[in-house]
Amino acid sequence: MIISTALIQGWPIRQLDVKNAFLHGNITEDIYMEQPPGMADSQHPEYVCKLQKALYGLKQAPCAWFDRFSTFLLEYGFICSLVDPSLFILHSEHGLLVLLLYVDDMLLTGSTKALVSNFIQLLSGEFTMKDLGPIHHFLGIEIYKTRSGLHLSQSHYALTILERATMTDCKPMSTPLEAKTKTSITDIPLEDPSHFRGLVGSLQYLTLTRPDLSYSVNYVSQFMHAPAMTHLKMVRQILQYVKGTLNIGLHFSANTSLDLSAFSDADWAGCLTTRRSTTGYCVFMGKNIISWCAKKQHTVSRSSTEAEYRAMANTAAELTWLAFILKDLHIPMTSPPTLYCDNLSALHMTINPVFHARSKHIELDYHFVRERVALGQLITKHISTNEQVADLFTKQMSKAALTSFQNKLCLQPKHSLRESVSSRHSDGSNYGVSRWSDKVTQEYRRNKDEHSHSAVSNIPGISG
Repeated sequence: MIISTALIQGWPIRQLDVKNAFLHGNITEDIYMEQPPGMADSQHPEYVCKLQKALYGLKQAPCAWFDRFSTFLLEYGFICSLVDPSLFILHSEHGLLVLLLYVDDMLLTGSTKALVSNFIQLLSGEFTMKDLGPIHHFLGIEIYKTRSGLHLSQSHYALTILERATMTDCKPMSTPLEAKTKTSITDIPLEDPSHFRGLVGSLQYLTLTRPDLSYSVNYVSQFMHAPAMTHLKMVRQILQYVKGTLNIGLHFSANTSLDLSAFSDADWAGCLTTRRSTTGYCVFMGKNIISWCAKKQHTVSRSSTEAEYRAMANTAAELTWLAFILKDLHIPMTSPPTLYCDNLSALHMTINPVFHARSKHIELDYHFVRERVALGQLITKHISTNEQVADLFTKQMSKAALTSFQNKLCLQPKHSLRESVSSRHSDGSNYGVSRWSDKVTQEYRRNKDEHSHSAVSNIPGISG
C-alpha cells in the first residue's frame, strides 16, 4: 500500500540497508558469555565476559535492535502507526516522511526529495547505513520502473523454487489446478512431508506478487499436517503453471486515484471434507491491487447468504485497516470505501434494520458491517457474477476465466525491449512469453554460477 501511495503521489522511494544491524542494539539485562576462543585470558580462564551490546545469535538481539532504532525515530519526531508497528511516520512543517522497517531493510519515502535525502544523511550519522538508491529489489521482490508506474515481480525467486523441486525444465501448464480437483482419504501419505511443506511455504511467499496463485496455494496449504501423493502432484502442477508465467508480475499505475474499493466473494460449502466455505477478497487503491486473501472460513455456513456475509465482514475489516493507514498519513479520501458483492441477500442485510431469526447466529459480523454502512464509512454495491474479480480467490478457474481476470488484478508481463509479448502462435500460445521465460532461466543460472565462482575465489588458499 505504501508503494502504491508514494507512486500515485509522486514521492521518491529510497531503499536502505543497515550493516550489522543487531550489533547496534543496547542490552538492558545482565548477560554473560564465555571467553571467545583465541581471546581467552590465560591468567583467568574461568572468567566470563559481560555483554554491553547485542550479538548475533542472542535471543534478545532482534528486540534490542528494534528498540534502539524505534527510540531514535521517536526522539526525532516520528510516530509509530497503531495499525502497523513497522510503519513510522513524521509530519513536519517541511513535509511528510514515511519509513517502513523490516529487520535491517527499510523503505523511505517522503513528500520531497530534499527531505528524504537529509534524513538519510542523519541516519548515516547514527547507524552504519548503506543507501541502495531508488527502490529496485526489496525482500526478494524485483521492482522495475515503467513508463506508467512500477512493475513488481518475483521471477528469480520463483526459479529458486523450481530448482528446489528439480522442475526448471518442466512443461508449463495453463492453470494452477484442475477445475475439478478432488482428494481422497485413501491417498498414499508421503514418507517425508518436509519437502512438500518447504515447497508450499515458498509458494506462500510467492503470492506477494501473484494473486492468481492465492487460492491454489491456500488449498494445498490445508494438507500440511498430513500430505499425500495427490497433494504433491497438485503442488507440482502449481509449479508447472509458475514455470509458464515467470514473466507475470504486478503493475502499479501512477495515474490513478487514492480511493479504496474492494470485491468480496465466497464459495459456499466448497470444501467437500468439512463443508466449510471459502472467503475471497481483493482491495484496490484506484486501479492498483494492494491486498487480497483466499481463506477457508472458521465455521460452517448454513446458507450462501451467510457465507457471503462473513466474507463481506472480513473484507470490511481489511478496508477499515487500510483506511486507518491513510488516516495516519493524513491523506483524505474523497469518498468512503466501496465494497462490491454479487449476493443480493447479503447486501440487503447491510441496510436492513430488522434482525431476522435466520441471521441471529452471525450477529457479530452483522453489526460490524451494518454499523460501518450506517455511519457512512462504507458503501456496499452489487456487481454481476461475471465481473466479480474476487471469484478467482474462492475456486479453481478455467484457462479462459484466469486469463480474463489477470488484467483486472494488475497482472501483466514484464515487456522485453527486443520482443513483443503480444505476438502469439495460431494456437494461442505466446512467443514472447516463452522466450522471456527461457531468458530469465538462463540469466538466473548465469548469476548463480558467477556468485558460486566469486564465493570460491574469496576462500583463502583457493585461486579463481
